[in-house]
Amino acid sequence: MRKVLVIAVVVLMALLVACSNKEPTPNERFSSYVNHWNDQDFDKMHQMLSKTSRKTFKKEVFVDRFKKIYKDIKVSDLKIDFKKLSKKSVKKAMDDGKAVLPFTVSMKTIAGPISFDYEASLVQEGTDDDKNWYIDWDPGFIFPQMKDGGELRIKTTPPIRGEIRDRNEMPLAMNDIIYEVGIIPEKLGKNPEQSKQRMAELLGLSVATIDEKLNEGWVKPNLFVPIAKITKTDETLWNQLVTIEGVTRQETSGRIYPGGAATSTLVGYIGPVTSEDIKEKKGSYDSSDMIGKRGLEELFEEQLRGEKGVKILVVKEGDETLLAEKEGKNGENIKLTIDINIQEKIYDILNGDMASVSVIHAKTGETLGLVSSPSFNPNEILYGTRPNIWKQLEDDPKNPLLNRFYSTYAPGSVLKPITAAIGMKNGSIAPKEGLNIKGLKWSNGKGWGDYKVTRVSESNGPVDLHDAIVRSDNIYFAMQAVKMGSEAFEKGLKQFGLGEDFPYEYPITTSSISSTGKLEDEVLLANTSYGQGELEMSSLHLAIAYSTFLNEGNMLKPTLLANEKKGQIWKENLLSADQAEVIKDALRDVVVSGTAKTAGKQAKFPVSGKTGTAELKVSSDDNGQENGWFVGYPTENEDIIVSLMIEKTKGKGSYSTEKAIEILNKLKE
Repeated sequence: MRKVLVIAVVVLMALLVACSNKEPTPNERFSSYVNHWNDQDFDKMHQMLSKTSRKTFKKEVFVDRFKKIYKDIKVSDLKIDFKKLSKKSVKKAMDDGKAVLPFTVSMKTIAGPISFDYEASLVQEGTDDDKNWYIDWDPGFIFPQMKDGGELRIKTTPPIRGEIRDRNEMPLAMNDIIYEVGIIPEKLGKNPEQSKQRMAELLGLSVATIDEKLNEGWVKPNLFVPIAKITKTDETLWNQLVTIEGVTRQETSGRIYPGGAATSTLVGYIGPVTSEDIKEKKGSYDSSDMIGKRGLEELFEEQLRGEKGVKILVVKEGDETLLAEKEGKNGENIKLTIDINIQEKIYDILNGDMASVSVIHAKTGETLGLVSSPSFNPNEILYGTRPNIWKQLEDDPKNPLLNRFYSTYAPGSVLKPITAAIGMKNGSIAPKEGLNIKGLKWSNGKGWGDYKVTRVSESNGPVDLHDAIVRSDNIYFAMQAVKMGSEAFEKGLKQFGLGEDFPYEYPITTSSISSTGKLEDEVLLANTSYGQGELEMSSLHLAIAYSTFLNEGNMLKPTLLANEKKGQIWKENLLSADQAEVIKDALRDVVVSGTAKTAGKQAKFPVSGKTGTAELKVSSDDNGQENGWFVGYPTENEDIIVSLMIEKTKGKGSYSTEKAIEILNKLKE
């Protein structure tokens, strides 16, 4: 019994010793290496290299090379798998002190997926008590084509940016030949500083900027050094530049905006990508790229930009080996419903007025013109040919950088036909029923305090709806709104789309009923009925709201892109066909005998419409500025609706209406 016990203890101790001295297998060791690789922990990978490999491939070089290559080609979804050795192969490897394990690498890159098969050679190193397996590494682990040398190279093919065109395929943003103006240093003449100073003045640059370009490492006396770009239309500028010794030009391609300031707020422009852009777009842009900065160029950046063609190559002794390739894709063209001729005519007529003008097709809802005035020339922004252009634009009291057609404003009396429509629809306004109104002021009692609604002229007898629209009677509409009640009026305004997102491809500010969306105060309710209070609308929303009267009570959906379906209905049955005729009859008489009578005489054909004046007051005693409105259309054709707002028209009489009539005359020539 004692002998058996001794034998058992000896066997147990032998087993414990064997377990404590168990050596790592090639499978276990390479599995750890693969885990570090999948985690892109290159420091730990380097620690597992054999002595020979660590000596040949220093840690800094090894780590930096892996990081740079993976970053440059934007590696993602990296996965390394390997085939484990069989028990028999493991035993042989343990005896021989070396092993070979096949593995597969797969990844996604900027040029598409890459995968390859390779083999890892492992060797045992260390003393008998501290043996372990280490990897004999070579550059083929990165890509097999690099095993015996070679460098990774990325070639990109930039896409052609899509163009923005109007309804007639006329370009609003196009790619065209431009001139790169530069200097050949050795030809600057006897007074180079004077030449650079003159060039800087003409191009809106600093001499320091020119010197910086001339001092770049690649520059040689006989080489052309590009300084700035100008368009082909800048011949006057070029004729001045060419008189400077050493200045010459070369043709290149660039973005051109033929509509200039007339279309710039709508179209926008492109500019150099910023670090913020690169971060926001998650690395899909490089520092040399251009990106849409405003308007449609920014809104449709993804479609317009296209996709770069990318090749990942291994280059060795002049030979190229393709690892992956992604075909490029040119940007899409964007075709609008806009007519550039209409845009330019409107912008010219406004002549610098601070204004928003929207023109729609009254039967299809297509936007024909969308103008913010004043504006800026995007070609000057892009090519910087006007000194201190940004400061001039930012300091301009007319604020040409403001997008006025995007913005909302108090509509004044152009809201009255909408109030009339709401009242007729809900039955609170009977068109032929007259209200007895005396004097020029009205208050609904003690709850109003000292506040009173004011109208511009007294009436002879009861005031009905037709007379109220023609004479623009504030008191009539205030009375009707109070009678209607806030709940019914709010509901009607919402039915006309106020308080909801405007259904349009370009982001137009949502029209609002009030700061809270409610009309809980009776004075606010009264003021809102005739377009004051806190209610605000865009010129485009007002234009589309008036389409209700020309389409038997249905309000059209506005469209901007040529491929959108025409004649869509946004809001149905806001009025009956007969009720719409009541509004149309009144709008015609506004121009014939009402508030637009004087300006209406300038019309070369019958015009219908409504005038409006929005008083910009902080308090009832305030003597603030005014914005002038007119929304109208040709009475007989009913094919277009013009909605115009001009800021600061106080003391200018019927200025806004005159401008609107001038626009209608010009558009119907």
